[in-house]
Amino acid sequence: MPETNEDNLALGLQALAWTLSDDTRAERLLALTGLAVADLRARLNDPAVLDAVLGFLEAHEPDLIACAHAIGVKPQRLIAARHELNGFE
Repeated sequence: MPETNEDNLALGLQALAWTLSDDTRAERLLALTGLAVADLRARLNDPAVLDAVLGFLEAHEPDLIACAHAIGVKPQRLIAARHELNGFE
């Protein structure tokens, strides 16, 4: 069954929640993406924000693998969600 944009948004939100569950990782996300806490709160369903979160994970393979494991998907699925949210397909 093909993934929908809603599926990708939900996956991005799960990845964001996992990322923010660790203070050090959350601080690194904010520092590397340039996002602010207010941005995250105001733009939770913004594909661009979730794309940035998934890109952050993709750039650091240990986090990508750990996140995928924690939310029950393959790492490749997180990368595919990022591409689909970004319009790469």
